[in-house]
Amino acid sequence: MKIKIVAGGPEHLIPDLNLYDLSMNDIWIGVDRGTLFLLKNAIFPQHAFGDFDSVSVEERISIFNSSIKVNQYQSEKDATDMELALEWALKQNPEQILIFGATGGRLDHELMNIQLLYRSLKIRAEVKIVDTRNEISLHLPGCYEIKQDHRYSYISFLAQSDEVTGITLEGFKYPLNQANLQAGSSLCVSNELVNKSGTYSFDSGIILMVKSRD
Repeated sequence: MKIKIVAGGPEHLIPDLNLYDLSMNDIWIGVDRGTLFLLKNAIFPQHAFGDFDSVSVEERISIFNSSIKVNQYQSEKDATDMELALEWALKQNPEQILIFGATGGRLDHELMNIQLLYRSLKIRAEVKIVDTRNEISLHLPGCYEIKQDHRYSYISFLAQSDEVTGITLEGFKYPLNQANLQAGSSLCVSNELVNKSGTYSFDSGIILMVKSRD
């Protein structure tokens, strides 16, 4: 099962969702204003989460009058709308969760949305934040294959723990062999694949992988 979550970030940064396999088995979730974005693009979400303080009275009525299962919360709460939606999604034990509309708006919300990727490490589901220029994911130690993707020219690895040890990059323009990456180091920023595929591996720590284009 795949779950697609659409939040209310700037619409020009949300990619064409038709490129992401609109299977009948997929579950679509709208987060606050992201619910309206889905409806506007003829994608009917099964669930919606939020306090809906970013929509007008008329828009809120249209959401609540639909057959969407709406999970409404008070504005004053201890979790963001995105956190509530992601927690529900993770409990469904999906194979993949894609998150759209989570970047490019308020910086505090964007950083928090990226930190929410830590929740995925509990069940090891594939969880990605995707916008028109980037794909962001978090990884535990192991060996991973990565394939060339014409949408993303650059691949960066950022330490999300104090230190990441034993990083090995094969098939990259700038290869590494058993290197260590400190938090705050730009050692692994803006690399590129030179083959159709490559591998990256590391022994300890947590890595944030950012695939991007200019």
